[in-house]
This record gives sequence, structure tokens and C-alpha cells, in this order.
Amino acid sequence: MKPSSLSETSDCQRVSSILARVGDKWTVLVVRQLSEAPRRFSEIQRAVGSISQKMLTTTLRGLERDGLITRTVFPSVPARVEYELTSLGRDLLKPVGALGEWAIRNAERVEKAQAAFDKAREKEATGAGRRRAQTRLTLREDRAD
Repeated sequence: MKPSSLSETSDCQRVSSILARVGDKWTVLVVRQLSEAPRRFSEIQRAVGSISQKMLTTTLRGLERDGLITRTVFPSVPARVEYELTSLGRDLLKPVGALGEWAIRNAERVEKAQAAFDKAREKEATGAGRRRAQTRLTLREDRAD
């Protein structure tokens, strides 16, 4: 294997790992919520909506591990914990925002393409079903002869 292909493989793995994190449904929603201000766990959970406590905990830990957010525990009774974007996390807002804008601009086109694809598949499946039924009928007729 050439040294350049080793680098490409390594780079691809690194990019894939990062994209897996930032392309996650919950990550985008949590990062967006934290873009406005530091938030407590319950505030994030309410704002995001349908995320479970376990999934939010997992998402926040992953974001913290990746250096995109910080977790600050304030010494009070009960302890207060806030999550905030780091500079790296704020830098992520630019491409995520651009992707979101692209999705909004092109949602109708994507939906039309999906509908056309689904219709073509349905037509193919119906045609294939008819061909299979016709083949079975022909085989029965041949056996009857």
C-alpha cells in the first residue's frame, strides 16, 4: 500500500468519525439550542422536545468528549450544571447553519424527487408482480398440457 493511500484512509476515518458526531440528529438540535446561551439539562430537554433523558445524556457526553461543549458544575444545593458551546462548537454553527439553510431551500425539490422515485419503484414492483403471476400461470398451463 502506498504511503499516500494510508494518509487518505486515515483522513477518511477521521472525517467519518467527526461527521458521525455532527451529523447525528440530536447533536444538531442540541448545538443549535446552545448557540443562544448556556443551558441547563432540563432546559435543553424541554427545547429539543422528543429526546429521552438517556439520549440527551449520551449526546452531551459525546459533545463534551469531542470538545464542542463544556460542562460546568456550580457548587450549590442541589448542584447546578450548565452546558455551553466552546469556540470549536461555535465554529461548528457555521457549516451546520449552512446545511440547515440548504435543506430548507431544497426541501420541496427533495420531496418531489422522493415521490417520483417511490412512484417509479411502485410501478416496477407492480409490473414485476404481474410478470411473476403471469409466469406462474404459464407454468400451470404448461403442466396441465
